[in-house]
Amino acid sequence: MKNKTGRPRRDFAALEARRLQAARLFGRGRSQAEVARALGVTPTSAWRWHEAWRRGGRQALKAAGRAGRKPRLTPAQLRRLVRELLKGPQAHGYATDLWTLPRIAHLIKQRFGLSYHPGYLWHLLRRLGWSPQKPARRARERDEAGIAQWLQEQWPRLKKRGRGGVPPSFSRTKAASPSVPACAAPGRPGAKPRC
Repeated sequence: MKNKTGRPRRDFAALEARRLQAARLFGRGRSQAEVARALGVTPTSAWRWHEAWRRGGRQALKAAGRAGRKPRLTPAQLRRLVRELLKGPQAHGYATDLWTLPRIAHLIKQRFGLSYHPGYLWHLLRRLGWSPQKPARRARERDEAGIAQWLQEQWPRLKKRGRGGVPPSFSRTKAASPSVPACAAPGRPGAKPRC
């Protein structure tokens, strides 16, 4: 599995197993260099593991727990947040039906008592499977019925006019191109002009 930077996620259980294997080897009297070669790690890592093992034994090489800060919203709170977001902004007192990051930050503050910076919330929303959407901009004066009528009555008539079935012409150069003098020899690039 890959993280958001595209690199594979670290397997913390495998890393702990490798450190515990190093502890077993140190216990059998193996040197740091032998442990480094046997486990395919750098001598610096083997030295750090040996120092930890020497001070605290096998327990010192166990995993420290999860990496990074613990999430502030619990899984149950995240499910509740999704339910609240699905109700829509108007259900929460906003005039428009558009969620913005500041609105979501305000909702989280109201419901869970946690302050989130609006700039961070897109990470949280992406983890929840939400993506940014750009609303379609339409004029308030837009007449949907009038547009539908025009598309049904006028557009087919205008569309049929076209060029009257004449195929378009294609050429590599234009006949009256300003880069080619009118008196140049036709069909011969680089020919001297006759004028």
